Amino acid sequence: MIGRFPRRTMDGHFEQARTLFLEGVAHYQAGRFSGAEQKFAAALALVPGRASVLTNLGAVRLKLGRAEEALAVLQEALRLEPGNAEALGHCATALAELGRLEEAVATFDRALAADDRPAAPWMLRGTALRELGRGEEAAASFRQALARGGDAELLGYYLASVQEAQPPARPPRQYVEALFDRYAGEFEQHLVQGLDYHAPRVLAQRLAAQQRTWEHALDLGCGTGLCGPLLRPLARRLTGIDLSAGMLEKAAALRVYDELRQADVVEFLAAGEGSFDLVVAADVFIYVGALDEVFAALARRMPSGGTFCFTVEESARQPLELRPSLRYAHSEGHVRELSQRHGFRIVHAERRPVRTEQRQPIPGLFLWMERT
Repeated sequence: MIGRFPRRTMDGHFEQARTLFLEGVAHYQAGRFSGAEQKFAAALALVPGRASVLTNLGAVRLKLGRAEEALAVLQEALRLEPGNAEALGHCATALAELGRLEEAVATFDRALAADDRPAAPWMLRGTALRELGRGEEAAASFRQALARGGDAELLGYYLASVQEAQPPARPPRQYVEALFDRYAGEFEQHLVQGLDYHAPRVLAQRLAAQQRTWEHALDLGCGTGLCGPLLRPLARRLTGIDLSAGMLEKAAALRVYDELRQADVVEFLAAGEGSFDLVVAADVFIYVGALDEVFAALARRMPSGGTFCFTVEESARQPLELRPSLRYAHSEGHVRELSQRHGFRIVHAERRPVRTEQRQPIPGLFLWMERT
C-alpha cells in the first residue's frame, strides 16, 4: 500500500484527490476495503493516470477478491511506471490468483529486481513456485522471506510442505482462519462441483443406515454446513464449530444447527465440557495435523457406544505428512494405532478418493468408530 501522494500541481482537483487518496489509505489500513476502493476510485477520477492511485486501487481490489479488475488497473500503473516495485508485486499476486503462475513468478522476479527488501514478495513468489511443483526453488524463496523478517511460523509451515522434514504438528491458526474466511462465499461450489467432493454424503449414509437417533451430534469443523442438513434428522441436538467466521455465517443461514461456535477444533475439544454421542469430521483433519490431542479429548467427551466418523487423506509414506497442497495426510496404520490407544473401535473403514484435483483422485480413508 502506497501511503504517499506525489505533489505535482497545486490546483483544487489535486488537493481534493490527495484528500480522497489519504482517506482511502486510512480505510485500507483499518480493513474497510470497500470504503477504500470508493476513495481511490474517486481520487483517480480527479487525477487520471496517477500510478500511485492505480496501484492502491489494484491492491484493494485484490483484497476484495476481484483479481481480474485488480490486474487491469495494475497493468495500467505499470505502463506509466514500469519499474514500480509495489505495482509489480501486486500485479504478480493478481496473476497468481488467476492461475497464471508462470507469469506471476516472472513478475515477482521483476518486482524483486526493483526492490528485494520486503519479505512478502519472496513469500508469495515461493507460494507460486510451490503450486508449480518447483519445491526447491520455493524453499529458497521462503528462506529469503524468513531472512527478511517474514512470519516465522507461517514460513516454517510453507517450508515443511516442500521439504522432506518433520512437519509441524498443527498449521498456523491465522493461515486456516484466513483461508476459509476468504473462500467462504465460493467454498461449496468449488468443493462439490469442482472437486467432486462427497465426504458428507458418504459418512451420513452409513450413519442413517443404523436407524438410530443420537442425543447430541457435533459437526467438527462444520464449514458452511455441508454436513448439517444430513445430520439434522439423525440427532436431537446439533452443534457445529469452525474457526472461520465467514464459514459460520453461511452455516447459520441453513437454520439446521442448534448452536454454532467459532473455535479451534483442538482447543474446543480440550477446553470444553459436556458430551457428544455423535462426532463427525468431514475433510477436517487435513487442516488439523497431529490427531493425538483430538482423540484424547474425544475419549473424555464421548460416552461408551458413541459414534465417531471422519475422513483423512491417506499417506503411504509416513504417519503424518504435510503435502505441497498445504494439507495433512495420515497413514492408515497411524489412525488405527490412535484409535486403539484412546479407546475407539473401528466399525467400518473404506479406502476411496476424498476429492478430485487436476483430474486426479486424492486417496482417502473413511472411518466409522465406536467409543468403547
